Amino acid sequence: MIVADGKSTDATANLVRALQGRYPNLHLVSNPGRWSSAGRNAALEVSRGEIVVIIDGHCELDGRRYLSDLVDAFERSGADCVGRPQPLDVSLATTLQRTIAAARSSRLGHHPESFIYSSDEGFVRPQSVAVAYRREVFEAVGTFDERFDACEDVEFNHRVDRAGLKCFFTPRVAIRYHPRTSLRGLVRQMVRYGRGRVRLLRKHRETFTPLGFVPALFVVALLAGPLLACFSSWLALLYYGALALYAMAVACASIAIAVEGRDWRMLPWGPVVFLAIHAGAGVGILAEWLKPGTTPAAARRSEPSLPRNRAA
Repeated sequence: MIVADGKSTDATANLVRALQGRYPNLHLVSNPGRWSSAGRNAALEVSRGEIVVIIDGHCELDGRRYLSDLVDAFERSGADCVGRPQPLDVSLATTLQRTIAAARSSRLGHHPESFIYSSDEGFVRPQSVAVAYRREVFEAVGTFDERFDACEDVEFNHRVDRAGLKCFFTPRVAIRYHPRTSLRGLVRQMVRYGRGRVRLLRKHRETFTPLGFVPALFVVALLAGPLLACFSSWLALLYYGALALYAMAVACASIAIAVEGRDWRMLPWGPVVFLAIHAGAGVGILAEWLKPGTTPAAARRSEPSLPRNRAA
């Protein structure tokens, strides 16, 4: 077990050092870059196992069989990597966290092509779900791109998919991810996701999907709509009609998640949470798109590789 600590301030490093006296297989590595991509690579450099499993911060595991169930999934499927769902219904969640969890797992709150909230076992594309890999995967496609502070897993898994490697998805190894505790934190998270989506597109043009960039159009419409409405009654009708349709969709989705969650306290939070998700992702996409960035040619340069003498 390898913990990559990115200069945390919550005594994580001290806790790991205290536990190392009892568990000789527990290792601590430094992640001065602080981004998860750099932390994953730092851990990979000292890893020795035939299978590498990544567990991000803010995650809960349901039981002691997590690792053995992962190995079983590899053996049953013969796959190169294993994916799992990531439900957000964690213990001791606040009403806001429960609303965020329900909104993010709804059709209005996440990309419909993602399997991250699925419950069906089988072979899928790895982009949104793969977290466990045979050692040979890293030797074939390289390691994580440290220019990404978000979507680094999607970018890596895209290379896995492009290499023709197989991903087996099973809900038996689901983990629970802690939703953000505030609207501000949710917006910041979605902005990072939006930025990561553009960086992914710059590096892999084939990852473009119209649905992935709808949040950017949403933000542009919110900002430009009132101005355009001043010049034409037809544009005004279109703008306010679109706003009404969006409000109706969000209201219906908010009612649905409150009913499903059996908690009407979630209802007033629903519209605000959906707006934070959509606007945050849209702002992130636009901010990264308008910022001078890495050229596509430079972004597609050769991938970082895992030294072969590290293999088990």
